[in-house]
Amino acid sequence: MKSTNKGILLAATLFSFLTSYGQKVRYDQIDIYKTKLETAVPVLNVATFHMGETTDANTTEFDENDAKNQKEIKKVAKLLAAFKPTIIIIEDVPQNDSIRKISYSEYLKNPTKKIINANEIELLAFEVGRLSGAKKLYGIDFEEGYNYNIGSSIKTPVDMTTNNSYWQMLKENENKNPEEGIPFYDLFKLNNHPQYLESLMNINADLLTYISTKGKAEGADEAAKFYHRNLVIFSNLNQIPIDKNDRIFILMGGTHTAFLNDFLKRSPKYKLENIFDYLK
Repeated sequence: MKSTNKGILLAATLFSFLTSYGQKVRYDQIDIYKTKLETAVPVLNVATFHMGETTDANTTEFDENDAKNQKEIKKVAKLLAAFKPTIIIIEDVPQNDSIRKISYSEYLKNPTKKIINANEIELLAFEVGRLSGAKKLYGIDFEEGYNYNIGSSIKTPVDMTTNNSYWQMLKENENKNPEEGIPFYDLFKLNNHPQYLESLMNINADLLTYISTKGKAEGADEAAKFYHRNLVIFSNLNQIPIDKNDRIFILMGGTHTAFLNDFLKRSPKYKLENIFDYLK
């Protein structure tokens, strides 16, 4: 009986070896280039909707002063703090760093103090920093306006169907994945889903490239301004002093997160973490 089992095991092992040997790995799946420096630091790039008062064109209905909502935010902060960041990055201009660092220091001393008109920075980023013991906090935002409604002024675009079809598809997606009336944790996961983030890049920038009159690129010219804004944001990140032992936590609006994901994936300086390793 034992020899029979050994024979079956040997045959199964040999079959597995021959099967694996016969399978060719596609060339595009082979690592041929080293893409990250030895000193590359981990980055957890996190998307959020804007809480509190905001000038953002796209807002989410959310009562940031509600005790239950604040409790749920703290639960998410605890999950994200498991990343153990040493540097906290927020959506604010670098010129406000000195003021923000004072606010952060005060929060660390008294995290239960009520904050009037709190937003995602005070409610989430500060708490992640407190729980992880992060001492450094920086803003990397850059302000630059652009006309994302340029389509309303283009009377006869060359492509008249792509935008309309996309917005219809987006509406269907939103009906299947509503943002209103769901628990904060579910909303937060939705805001960080890769396909959701890609849709934000489309509606805030890339769809503009389909808005043009023959021989011109009116929409692309506007989209380029938003691309430029995000490139400067990334440049601001690259100006922050770091060493190989640092771990960077970034919290920004979803569209900026989407752009930064692309930049971080290609960057030799950073190693992009998967947020869903923390949002179980």
